[in-house]
Amino acid sequence: MIFCFPKSRRGIYLFSTFCEVSQGMQATMEKKRLEQFRKQLEQRQQELRRVVSRTQEDGRIADAEAAQDIADRAANSYTKEFLFAQSNNDRQLLGMVEMALSRIREGSFGECIHCGNEINAKRLEAVPWTRYCIECQEKMEKGLLEESHT
Repeated sequence: MIFCFPKSRRGIYLFSTFCEVSQGMQATMEKKRLEQFRKQLEQRQQELRRVVSRTQEDGRIADAEAAQDIADRAANSYTKEFLFAQSNNDRQLLGMVEMALSRIREGSFGECIHCGNEINAKRLEAVPWTRYCIECQEKMEKGLLEESHT
């Protein structure tokens, strides 16, 4: 039930004051939630930077080792390929985390970069660096949507 209150002598509706207060509380809650996502993403960013750096160093070490026989060279080659693939995956994830942090700064975090719809809160909690809503993600995985790099 909604009540309309007449203007007071100061010209303010009591109901509108209540609405402004509740919207202010909602905005504060949203800011707190965004701050939690920002902290989580920054923590993941630091972790991924360490992993990428360590993987690159391991690759340099594997590259520097002088393999004596063909079996050692094959093992060394496999190790380098494995480290390269792992590093590549980590760098891609790091890029997605950095883009999510950029979207927080721009004010578009939580919006699908393809359709503009709001991304489900549970999806953001599970994968805070996601760029797509579940519908667009499914379309992309089926090849019905071209991947966007923004």
